[in-house]
Amino acid sequence: MSVQVSMNQVRFDCRHFRGDIPCKPNKTNDQVCPTCTAYEPISKRILMIKLGAIGDVIRTTPLIQKFREVHPGCHITWLTLTPEAVPASRVDKIYKLDFKSVYNLSHLKFDIAINLDKDVEACALLADVWAVEKYGYILRDGHVDVANHLADHKFLTGMFDNLSKVNRKNYLEEIFEICGFSFNKEPYVLELNPSLDAMWDDLRARANGRKIIGLNTGCGDRWLTRLWPTPYWVDLITRLTNDGFFPVLLGGPAEDAGNRELQSLTGAYYPGTFTLPQFFSLTNQCDVIVTAVSMMMHIAIALRIPQVLFVNIFNPYEFELYDRGVIVQPDSGCDCYFGNTCKRDQHCMNDLPVEKVYQAVHQMLAVKKG
Repeated sequence: MSVQVSMNQVRFDCRHFRGDIPCKPNKTNDQVCPTCTAYEPISKRILMIKLGAIGDVIRTTPLIQKFREVHPGCHITWLTLTPEAVPASRVDKIYKLDFKSVYNLSHLKFDIAINLDKDVEACALLADVWAVEKYGYILRDGHVDVANHLADHKFLTGMFDNLSKVNRKNYLEEIFEICGFSFNKEPYVLELNPSLDAMWDDLRARANGRKIIGLNTGCGDRWLTRLWPTPYWVDLITRLTNDGFFPVLLGGPAEDAGNRELQSLTGAYYPGTFTLPQFFSLTNQCDVIVTAVSMMMHIAIALRIPQVLFVNIFNPYEFELYDRGVIVQPDSGCDCYFGNTCKRDQHCMNDLPVEKVYQAVHQMLAVKKG
């Protein structure tokens, strides 16, 4: 049976339209545009630019739900440095930052484009991309600027520490404000690969029913002033083990040597380092997480795992823990706001007692996971 389709019958606004290859409805059911029963018109084309860091990408995902509520039928494109951190089932097209992606995006058209990074390359792209509405940060007159007044507050608190210190909005309230929304505890979205769950059979067997306490001992390499002393970790691990819990040491390559040392000192289980999807899956085995402000805190939030969060150099009001977390801080406070070196003879993290963290872990064990 012959099929006739003219160019003026092609539905370029359909979610399934590809252009370079046949769409899925055509491949699977021989559907063609004029009579296609799978036609899904796109209401809005939205571009999200959030390149990094990984934790910041994860904590931007609550915007997905909000945009889909406000614009049903929208098509969301996301540009990032870490596609693994973006939920593929909730985002229509994910680009990893490279020349090809930037070239493509600069020749596409969007109804709404948002850039939440102040990096020059991200701001330059927002300036170049074709969009009816632009939000966040943009390159203008040769410098980083706000795309519109909705980003004023976040921009200024990022420029001046004294404004940042008195800020009482959390990060999610700020990025929702940039996009013209109010934050109502829309959830993080992080997708697990179910096929990876079997990797942790040995871990679960070793735990043998005991509560698994994930101890994220590092903090990345940007602000080392967040590190908690090794002897304190040893003391905490010993107490948790004596209480019948199963501590697991967590971290990336930067923490590998330190975690091996803690393993040798305490006998705590250390499974090693893994790819990002594997690390998400490993974290999901834990009942409580103990961590400094880092990617781990966002993974725990996304997986709805109760956590004990160390905060020293940051404004504690920045963090939304969704009622599944407790912040612990040095008893002496901190003098190094967003600082990478400590001004004191004794680092303030020495003034975060083990007893305070230990009690916080017990507090979080009473909070339901999930």
